[in-house]
Amino acid sequence: MGSSKVSHRFRKACSEVEPRLYNYTEAVELMKKLASVKFIETAEAHIVLGLEPKYADQQLRSTVILPKGTGKKIKVAVITKGEKVAEALSAGADLVGSEDIIEQILQGRLDFDKLIATPEVMPLIAKLGRVLGPRGLMPSPKAGTVTFEVAQAINEFKLGKLEYRADKTGILHIPFGKLNLSSEDLCLNIVALQESINKNRPSGSKGKYWKTCNICSTMGPSIGIDISSLKYL
Repeated sequence: MGSSKVSHRFRKACSEVEPRLYNYTEAVELMKKLASVKFIETAEAHIVLGLEPKYADQQLRSTVILPKGTGKKIKVAVITKGEKVAEALSAGADLVGSEDIIEQILQGRLDFDKLIATPEVMPLIAKLGRVLGPRGLMPSPKAGTVTFEVAQAINEFKLGKLEYRADKTGILHIPFGKLNLSSEDLCLNIVALQESINKNRPSGSKGKYWKTCNICSTMGPSIGIDISSLKYL
């Protein structure tokens, strides 16, 4: 990126980040302080793990409930049948149905953040793979989005349950809240994330698991975190 393309705002923010690793609480404070655009930015964590996801036993895909939520209002769609329709509606799902919803999605309706399905309708949903797959919306048991516990799944996603997966190079890119959350709340979310990543360490992971951890806001500079400050063992 040529320096002429970098805004004065971004250059100034970068100049305030020291070339060192920060305690995670200090990093969160700095990230909030450097936010200078007019919309509420998202806080993002970018974590390099010592994984080679081309091997099945080194793939990481799981979910975490952020204790202070994502800061975003989550719209949940549910594809199900029978009595589960009423259960989904009473639990606060934004869109509930069966073949009708499948048809709408095929025609391009994608105004939701999570799609939950009960196992018996999964064969019907198979044809949605090409629409939902690239957007990360295809229901899966690992992501907690294929389940009979419809009300519980809706509640968890509305509260701040988040799916994450390591990309093919072993890096996690995870939003962990909005910058209008307090520093304390964002720190609690980071710790929950760290605990979940450790708990779900793939069986084939050898050697050093956490390599680097950086946080940034949507439009802000990257801030390196001292992993040991997260009580990583």
